[in-house]
Amino acid sequence: MEDDEPLNTTEDNNNNNNNKEALETEVAPALISVHPSHHSVAVAVGCDLRLFNLQEGGPVTLGVESNEVFNHKESIRAIRYGAKGNVFVSAGDDKVVKVWATDSWRCLCSVATEKKVSAVAISDNGQFVCYADKFGTVWVVELDESVENQALVQKKGSPLLSHYCSIITSLEFSPDGRFIITADRDFKIRVTVFPKKPLNGAHEIQSYCLGHTEFVSCLAFVYNQDCPQGYLVSGSGDATVRLWDFASGLLLHTCEVGSQVGNQEANGTESNHFAITDLCTTSDGSIFVAVQSLPGILLLSCNLSTKTLSVTRVVSIIEEDLIPTSLGTSLTSDFLWMVMGVSNLPGFNSSLARLRVISGLTKQNSESSEDHHNILEDKHVPCGEQLLQHLQGSLSIDKEVFSAAAEAVKTSMRNLLIKKQYSSERREFRKRGRNDKKGKR
Repeated sequence: MEDDEPLNTTEDNNNNNNNKEALETEVAPALISVHPSHHSVAVAVGCDLRLFNLQEGGPVTLGVESNEVFNHKESIRAIRYGAKGNVFVSAGDDKVVKVWATDSWRCLCSVATEKKVSAVAISDNGQFVCYADKFGTVWVVELDESVENQALVQKKGSPLLSHYCSIITSLEFSPDGRFIITADRDFKIRVTVFPKKPLNGAHEIQSYCLGHTEFVSCLAFVYNQDCPQGYLVSGSGDATVRLWDFASGLLLHTCEVGSQVGNQEANGTESNHFAITDLCTTSDGSIFVAVQSLPGILLLSCNLSTKTLSVTRVVSIIEEDLIPTSLGTSLTSDFLWMVMGVSNLPGFNSSLARLRVISGLTKQNSESSEDHHNILEDKHVPCGEQLLQHLQGSLSIDKEVFSAAAEAVKTSMRNLLIKKQYSSERREFRKRGRNDKKGKR
């Protein structure tokens, strides 16, 4: 019994609420991550980690060199490539963080955690892996310099910092690697100096970025050669994307996504349901935004000189009701990758995923920039049907199943992070069942 899982009680009047909580907790959104040099693409759906080698044009089998299987046993909640692309990290509800070598896809080390993991980050030099849990603590693990010929290593994380009982929703290193930025379910963004000896903890807070009125769901950075330190971009359940000077905590600009998208673009959904679910930035200042209930992508532009955000256009997916749950791109490619999917969808046995690709990211912004971003047909996606077959699990998805997945995404993405209200009796009951307390009594 865990603090972040729904519990059953014997009270009849709580049964419906418990069933609803179980439904919301079990549904896990699909995730996507792209190698920084566009060598491979990873998709996680439930406990299934699917990888495709774009250079060789074939699927990747994990742990093939060691003839061992290192699958996750429960839903994966975070995946990420390192900045250099030599390591990849996956983590989730099975309370295990796995670090993979991307040249052989061998599992280098495995870290057991006390709590379910909600976010991961890798330092720019690839030396440290940080992961956040659902109790608000960020942990750090140091990777060995030479791991090529070593057997699988079991490591233990060291506490780095804490948000004190608030689920950490996003974890990022600043472009220069000096700071680690954490966002949580209680509307806060914290900027902490990443220490020279992180295993001893991070004790110097640089700033707080305060202003969101709902959970902060995602973080990203916009920067270029003229502004290498960059600025922080955040998305939230309050239907805004905000631009920050993260070193000082100063809010520079707010883009009201709900009012900009408009009810007609999101099937009549009320604007207070336009929670931001993911962000993806490019080197030209473009910001691609996934919005709850929006079938497509919202494209923003960031002017680094004036420090402002503006809406460029909505890239709609007219032919199907695809609401992205995760976005990914690389610094060297022309493509934005997006996936919609959920696992443990009630009434369906399979983990659902639908992948789409937008081209035209490397073309310069202009007045006609809306013509540059095209949604590729399946046959024009890199590596075509073979990639889709592997990453989606199927080339075609039944329309009824797809519609059910879309509805699940609409309701679950916000419910995953919105703070639940419990009676005092239920709170005490949940506390008594916490795993982290059992060994301390």
